[in-house]
Amino acid sequence: MVLASHTTTQHLAAQQPAAQQPAAQQPAAQPAATQPAATQPPTESPDENASRMAWWREAKFGMFVHWGVYSVVGGQYKGQELPNSAEWMMARGKIPIAEYEQYAKQFNPVDFDADQFVGLAKQAGMKYLVITAKHHDGFAMFDSKATNYNVVDFSPFGRDIMKELAEACQKQGIKFGFYYSQAQDWHHPGGFGNGWDKTIKRVSSDQYVSEKAVPEVRQLLTEYGPIGIFWWDTPRAMSEEAFNSLHSLTKLQPDVLTNDRLGEDFPGDYKTFERNIPRQAPQGKDWEVCMPISGSWGYKKSDTNFKSTRTLIRNLADIASKGGNYLLNVSPTGKGTLLPQAVERLQRIGQWMQTNGESIYGTTAGPIGKPDWGRCTAKATADGTALYLHVFDWPQDGKLVVRGLENEVRSARLFDGGQVLSTRSVEDGVLVSLPADPPDADDSVIKLVVSGTPEVRSLLPTPGQDGVLELFADQAFIHNNEGSRDAGLREHDGIPHVGYWLDDQAWVEWEIEIREPGVYRVSAVMSVQESETEFRVSVNDSQLSASVPSTGSYGRYAKRDLGSIRVREPGRKSVRVIPTPGSWQPMNLRQLTLKREGESAVD
Repeated sequence: MVLASHTTTQHLAAQQPAAQQPAAQQPAAQPAATQPAATQPPTESPDENASRMAWWREAKFGMFVHWGVYSVVGGQYKGQELPNSAEWMMARGKIPIAEYEQYAKQFNPVDFDADQFVGLAKQAGMKYLVITAKHHDGFAMFDSKATNYNVVDFSPFGRDIMKELAEACQKQGIKFGFYYSQAQDWHHPGGFGNGWDKTIKRVSSDQYVSEKAVPEVRQLLTEYGPIGIFWWDTPRAMSEEAFNSLHSLTKLQPDVLTNDRLGEDFPGDYKTFERNIPRQAPQGKDWEVCMPISGSWGYKKSDTNFKSTRTLIRNLADIASKGGNYLLNVSPTGKGTLLPQAVERLQRIGQWMQTNGESIYGTTAGPIGKPDWGRCTAKATADGTALYLHVFDWPQDGKLVVRGLENEVRSARLFDGGQVLSTRSVEDGVLVSLPADPPDADDSVIKLVVSGTPEVRSLLPTPGQDGVLELFADQAFIHNNEGSRDAGLREHDGIPHVGYWLDDQAWVEWEIEIREPGVYRVSAVMSVQESETEFRVSVNDSQLSASVPSTGSYGRYAKRDLGSIRVREPGRKSVRVIPTPGSWQPMNLRQLTLKREGESAVD
């Protein structure tokens, strides 16, 4: 179906709006409040910024550590499981301050060894370590001079954990950084977040900042040696003076890097995504993904949901292929050690990095997008470019195609074992001939060196080896009618969708290439607020009609099966989602997926 000639077309594939990070997912719960405009930090030249960021861009892989009082009972309150991660135990259990302090008096991690702990991070191939100096419960894991509610004065352990880690990192060549909860503090009467303890005699947040946060941040930046990263979290609506007083302290260490969670007027040096890897990298911004190795950030007895080594290695490759850093979180127990599951995974990652680290450290985003066989990272050489092909799905026919690549290939070899591989130019790009079996079951890396800067011609999306083609909102052409409110690209939870789709004459389109004709099952990730909506999905002259009931609200997304379409011929195709006039109700559309089922006919 083609709309009338006055239809206008918006191409939204080229630009993805910057994702909005939830204020408190990491302990995540409440969105950040709007805050007053703050004094902007002085700008630095691009060369100065590049110099300051150089080590972080080289490192690519770091260790995040959530550790505190809650580890004494593994996040359980009176033997009961609480929702969310363990470090939220005090809030989720609505534990009064006086009662929670009793856990602090039991915190005695007698098996903690800073040298061994940092050594494990180094063994895993991690280049920096960031740890919770103070989380939202207000307990300082260092010898705070601002309060005696700290690990030295208040717990039987009596040792400055941050000091020991700082010294161990310095000895072993690991950059050291602090996480600090600057706004939420459930122990101080002026801190944000504690709405359950009615014994608190409230004071202003400015008083909290001046009495506790500022002195502690100053101490952390002056008494613990070189600090590579200061990692803020969960911004709240503090005064301009409070924001500026905290931010100005980072000048005490001019080379320190900060993330984007002090406040909305302080973008920091890099953007942080939490738990989830963005499908596309944010434009013109350094970024990282922080993610727990299991389900909880802090140690939780019931949490056995450890990610597999394969997932962790592929996450690292995926993030590096888009130009980001991976900050992988671990959770020490109340005794000060990691669970065996975490240790085993870190050691296995380290073994992989011993062989393949060159394909991660100092790399930039790959130029070939998201190939169906894996990922690609890149690194400039003296006379060309090294492309590191991270092969997740080893081709059974031994033929790996780097689609769209037009450069001359100078060499190709496997990292693991060093076997030289033959290559040749084909219509789709460059074909690399592979041995029958992959050298690594999780991620086999090929170093492909090409002449000059990579030249990659634009190629249409096509189903992968598994027959699956995912089409996302920010890849779509959105066709709007003049005179009606335009449907456009919006976001929920940092994920793009086609929204404000009010006009039943507006439609969405993707250009694709089908190589294997057959029957394709179609599904969508979408939200519908009204009782039901109806629309059609077409692939050229084949189409299906879909009727989708309400998902509950525009903010509640669900995957819905829409039916099957038969694609009769290979070649370039147009996939369209078109409202059914009279039966259409507005919906938000995040993703359309086609999955090849076989050759059987569709009724």
